[in-house]
Amino acid sequence: MMDSKHTVNFTTPKKFIKTFKKDCKETFFPDNPFGKFRHDKPLQKIKKTIQYFIPIFEWLPRYNLHLFRYDVLAGITITSLAIPQGISYAKLADLPPIIGLYSSFVPPLIYTVFGSSNNLEVGTVAACSLLMHETLGAVVSSKDDPTLYLHLIYTSTFFTGIFQTALGFCRLVI
Repeated sequence: MMDSKHTVNFTTPKKFIKTFKKDCKETFFPDNPFGKFRHDKPLQKIKKTIQYFIPIFEWLPRYNLHLFRYDVLAGITITSLAIPQGISYAKLADLPPIIGLYSSFVPPLIYTVFGSSNNLEVGTVAACSLLMHETLGAVVSSKDDPTLYLHLIYTSTFFTGIFQTALGFCRLVI
């Protein structure tokens, strides 16, 4: 048997800060959105960065009356479904119907500004309504103390929103 020596190419060690910065950049921006306009002027960079984080600024200048017509028709169609659905899901969670209407009306408005998909419907879900009712119903009855029940609903909804926002910021959205 022959002894053979193989040389191993050891890379030069990288500095921790440089590696950490690169890893954070890859975690938060895996699609490298800023690489496309690296050589642009500073004001152009700011404009494109704002458009990346708030997509309405990207498509609103190209929006026209022809598209508005179709969006109004789609909005009327979705509203005719969302109103009874929101009221029903509020009833599933043992909440006043007005909360179901708000939960059907407010999320699409927020998504209009911050969302980036043209084909996504945002709104209430039956499973979430049932889960909230079962989880919070074990702590307090909506019949015995409706004010406390509503406060618990608001608190859990608030922290769910904070958690989802953090996931979205970290690009860990499901």
